[in-house]
Amino acid sequence: IDPFLKKEWYKLVAPSIFSKKDCGKTIITKTQGTKIASDGLKGRIIELSLADLNNDETKSYRKIKLCVEDVQGYNCLLNFHGMDMTRDKLCSLIKKKQSIIEASVDVRTTDGYIIRMFCIAFTKKVDNQVKNTCYAKSAQIRNIRARMVAIMSELGSKGDLRTLVKELISAPIGEQIEREAGGVFPIKDCYIRKVKVLKKPKFDVTALMEWHADDGTDVGQAVEPAVEEETLVAGSGGRL
Repeated sequence: IDPFLKKEWYKLVAPSIFSKKDCGKTIITKTQGTKIASDGLKGRIIELSLADLNNDETKSYRKIKLCVEDVQGYNCLLNFHGMDMTRDKLCSLIKKKQSIIEASVDVRTTDGYIIRMFCIAFTKKVDNQVKNTCYAKSAQIRNIRARMVAIMSELGSKGDLRTLVKELISAPIGEQIEREAGGVFPIKDCYIRKVKVLKKPKFDVTALMEWHADDGTDVGQAVEPAVEEETLVAGSGGRL
C-alpha cells in the first residue's frame, strides 16, 4: 500500500508583512480516530529565504523561521518564529586583521513576546590608512557593544512584534548602529545576525488574524473603501 494515500497536503500562508502570502505546502497523515491532523501541524517550524518571501534577491542571505499557529480548512496560518543568516554570508564577512564585535540582548515587545537579538559588526580601516590592521581596543569594543545593546533594546521594546519584524526585514538598524558607534571606532558590515522568539503570549486568534489582515501599504493597486477600513484596524497596534 502506498503510504501517501493516507496523507493530505496543506497550504502554508505567510503573514501579510511579506509580499508573498502563498509560500509552500506541507504534508500530514489524514485525521484518523483520536489523532487529528491539525494538531500535528500546529507548532511546525518552516524555514524560508527572505528573497522568496519578498521577491527580493538582495536579501537572499536572510532566513526567516515561521511557525504554524492555527489551521483553518486546508490553510496553515504562520507567525514569525525567528530570523537567521546563511552560513556563507557570515563566513564571507569574517576576515583577518580586523576585530569582530558581537552583542546579544533580550527584549520584551509591547504585545508580550520575549525576543533575543544577536548583533555582529566588524572594525574597518579609516581612509588613507597605512597600517595593515584595524584592531579595536577592548574598552572600545565594550563601548560599541553597550551602544548595540541600547539600540536593540530600544527597537525591541518600543512596539509590538509586527513592527519589530518590519524593521528587521527592511534592515536599517545595522546602518543606525554603524553611525552611532562610528564615533568610538569605525565599523562596517553591521547586521542583526539572529533573532529568536523565546516566549510567546497565550495564543490569541484575533492577534494572529492581525498578522494576516492585508495592510494595503505595500500594494500599489487601487483598493476599495472597505479594504481601507481594514487598514486602520491592522495598523492600530503600532506604527504602520
